[in-house]
Amino acid sequence: MTSSTIRAEHLTVGYGHRAVVDHIDFTLELGDLLVLIGTNGSGKSTLLKTLAGLIEPVSGTLEVSGGRAGSQPKTVAYLPQHPVSSHTLPLCVHDVVGMGRFARLGLFGRSNDDDRRVVLESMRRTGIDSQADRPLRDLSGGQQQRAQLAQVLTREANVLLLDEPTAGLDITGRRLVNDIIEQERLRGVTVVMATHELSDAERATSVMLLAQRVVAFGPPAEALRDVHLRECFGFTQPH
Repeated sequence: MTSSTIRAEHLTVGYGHRAVVDHIDFTLELGDLLVLIGTNGSGKSTLLKTLAGLIEPVSGTLEVSGGRAGSQPKTVAYLPQHPVSSHTLPLCVHDVVGMGRFARLGLFGRSNDDDRRVVLESMRRTGIDSQADRPLRDLSGGQQQRAQLAQVLTREANVLLLDEPTAGLDITGRRLVNDIIEQERLRGVTVVMATHELSDAERATSVMLLAQRVVAFGPPAEALRDVHLRECFGFTQPH
């Protein structure tokens, strides 16, 4: 049995028949961290949505958790860049975080003590537990981001797909997110994270630089070479 959790071969991602990024090839195993780096519109979110099964691949082969992308909702958790949360309903943080258990409970399942423990622990890990009873709409952007990450953690997934999870967070918040990612990897979770922050890639297994094509792919020291950064961003990494 293979230990790979994500396998992409000759993958092209996009919308309908319109390709955004093509010639994507990679394999991720248990505990790996792939960091996607690029500017807005580079294809990071498109690739993550494809891995999550929200959009179909344009072409190529893609396998996630041993099946077609999107076919394993209990084992894959996705944090979009702009989570959809109703700001017209007075949903408190605890309610929003608890929604992460729905994939395991099913439509008519009732939460039990274990579910409640997971929800509380997830809020504690993201540092949002003190705001549990506050309406989500009353929180700052950074606090809302922590609540949404806590919701993803309650899924107890084997694959985490995170789109800009450190956006809107201060340096303490970014460090917290990166520590959580490391904790998840230690329990064998495979993580794919999109980011603008080069520092987020320091502990990655592999890095993919995107600019509506794969500019570079490999270990951080190789992918983040100045020649690749100039091609992707128009600047070099400070020394």
